[in-house]
Amino acid sequence: MMLKTSDSKTQVDASSLYDTDFLLWIEATIALLKNRKFDRLDLDNLIEEIESLGRSDKRAILSYLARLCEHLLKIKYWDAERQQCLRGWSIEVNNFRREIHRLLKDSPSLRAHLLENFQSEYQDARDNVLIASDIAPTLIPEEPFFNLEQALEKDWLPPLNAPE
Repeated sequence: MMLKTSDSKTQVDASSLYDTDFLLWIEATIALLKNRKFDRLDLDNLIEEIESLGRSDKRAILSYLARLCEHLLKIKYWDAERQQCLRGWSIEVNNFRREIHRLLKDSPSLRAHLLENFQSEYQDARDNVLIASDIAPTLIPEEPFFNLEQALEKDWLPPLNAPE
């Protein structure tokens, strides 16, 4: 399959363009799609890119969820750092929620992916907090003390542990 590039007016093989100039490949692919020249599309690479978009969004939303859970755990359990860090942790909670909501707005079906992975992302967050804080593992429950809806709720924060 050959493409004519707008800049040099030379013939370029689409699959090699994919490997040598990704942005130009995207622009050429968009032009072919808009002009309905489907027979000239680099379908193998186009399919791969579309599949990777979905994987990328899934990875991103789980990363935001894990970081959100991590900061909620810090707020509740990391007494020694709370006074100094609470404002920053709260800002991060808002940032992670905002990013999750943006992804959900574009792709509501990602909510099911969040639900399926909530427990494992909580576990990862718990592990990170335990490593960072030196808090005894018995103090942070293995099962989440909040649910996904609470975690995503705009103004929800966990109740603070009473100082010992």
